[in-house]
Amino acid sequence: MENVTGGGGGGSPRRVVVAVDESEESMHALSWCLSNVVSAAAKSPAAAPPPAVVLVHARPARPLYYPVIDGGGYVLTQEVMDSMDRYMATAADSVVAKARDICTAFPNVKVETRVEKGDPRDVICGAVEKAGADMVVMGSHGYGFLQRTLLGSVSNHCVQHCKCPVVVVKRPGTNAKAF
Repeated sequence: MENVTGGGGGGSPRRVVVAVDESEESMHALSWCLSNVVSAAAKSPAAAPPPAVVLVHARPARPLYYPVIDGGGYVLTQEVMDSMDRYMATAADSVVAKARDICTAFPNVKVETRVEKGDPRDVICGAVEKAGADMVVMGSHGYGFLQRTLLGSVSNHCVQHCKCPVVVVKRPGTNAKAF
């Protein structure tokens, strides 16, 4: 079996998945990854290239049971639903563009992007598997116990289900707990 971390077990990762969304927390996690994981690998005495960064964004999927009539009693036409889909696609493009812009400070890094529809937990874990990632980096939104209980914790799910190390990055100056 090939050692995915390059040479003797303690090397740096070759493929790092970074989960990005519209939050400042995810962009901070990306910056942290580039500064601490990618830079460290580039400065390593081994002649290995810096790891590839795979930016993953989960776009909400429109439910199949989307109501024809909204809460106010208005009929949602196909045109309105298509408009909502276009808006979500534009929002996803904006998130990826912002993340790619952050990556430009590291010109030698190969950056890939993946935008998929679905629950972020499933999208991230699936992307990790498909990419053959050696590490996942994601931000912590800093939700308290009640919010995590009601909404679920994406980072906790990924820590439990991804088959590689998961680094959850908190923004400086926050009391956020990843779990």
